[in-house]
Amino acid sequence: MLFDDNLGFIAYNLYPNMMSSNNMSNNSDLVSVSEGFLRGNMFANEYKPYKNYTYKKIVPKTKREELLLEIMELSFAINDLNLYLDLHPNDREMLEKFNKLVVISNQKEMEYVKTYGPLEVIDSDSSSSFEWIKNPWPWEREDDTKYV
Repeated sequence: MLFDDNLGFIAYNLYPNMMSSNNMSNNSDLVSVSEGFLRGNMFANEYKPYKNYTYKKIVPKTKREELLLEIMELSFAINDLNLYLDLHPNDREMLEKFNKLVVISNQKEMEYVKTYGPLEVIDSDSSSSFEWIKNPWPWEREDDTKYV
């Protein structure tokens, strides 16, 4: 919404090519999770490549890399749909798609953790601190270097 001269709101559509409010989404408007990850956009009608830029398919070399790539793709899709749902909170079809992707992502993350270990740094002892905080800061060094 933008303000008019009378300080009232006037409607303004930031995404004119997006679906209308009557028919906000359609699963056919979404690309696959892997293609959306490569393009940086899950919506088929919103992708505008820069000049002659073409994306290159990522080919994992191991099962571990393959599973990690799937998790990254799902994470991107969830974030992109989350942004869409911030603007269209009443779009039930997109919310269902979002919820399905969250379930699949959780399953893939659990599979990864069981097979290869944690995806995140886990702080098991909250009383200890990281070593880097005990070291001198770059400006505190006496060897005249400012680099870490």
